[in-house]
Amino acid sequence: MKIYETKLPKRKVVKNILKKNNHEVDVYQNPLEIDNSKLSKYDLILLDIMMPGIDGISFCKDIRAKVDCPILFLTAKTMEEDIVEGLLIGGDDYITKPFDTELLLYKIKAILQRSAVLENEDQEQFKISNIFFDSMLRQLRVGDNEYKLSPKENELLKLLCIHRNDFMPRDLALRKIWKKENYFTARSMDVYIAKLRKLLKDDEGLEIINVH
Repeated sequence: MKIYETKLPKRKVVKNILKKNNHEVDVYQNPLEIDNSKLSKYDLILLDIMMPGIDGISFCKDIRAKVDCPILFLTAKTMEEDIVEGLLIGGDDYITKPFDTELLLYKIKAILQRSAVLENEDQEQFKISNIFFDSMLRQLRVGDNEYKLSPKENELLKLLCIHRNDFMPRDLALRKIWKKENYFTARSMDVYIAKLRKLLKDDEGLEIINVH
């Protein structure tokens, strides 16, 4: 992870927060200090809009011309046009200073998880335990039983397979599949989770677990 931040105390604070949460971090005050050909090695860039030498908006454009690494803006600016411009030219999210530590960590986690999903979206076939799942054909085989999945069952199972042995955020599935997050879409998702559990119940090596 890379941080571009203008003030030394804040750079140190952010770096310490991230390192305590098991992130590897490089910190720079001036974006002109680094060889931009190395940008591709980072999973996420935290970018201050106000920097010496080049502003964050212009530097974001420069990054986007080279790599598709997720970008989170760190900024004291709260003007709507700055936030909108940053997101339009390639930023993934923003957080205004001073910020809450838990909110920063949540945003970083959400961006990294979305990035991980995008990297694995091209995978169409999954073999997990005793099931075989082909998301292109919407076919699920559990032992000797074969099922044709509905579109939403198919999308939800694919997300779960991508996140196998890991935590899949509920809001990620709601935004990606249902396109919105509210009480009604959450209840709809619960129904589809129940349907998938019923289809997978004969495989003792596989389980969908809710984490509260």
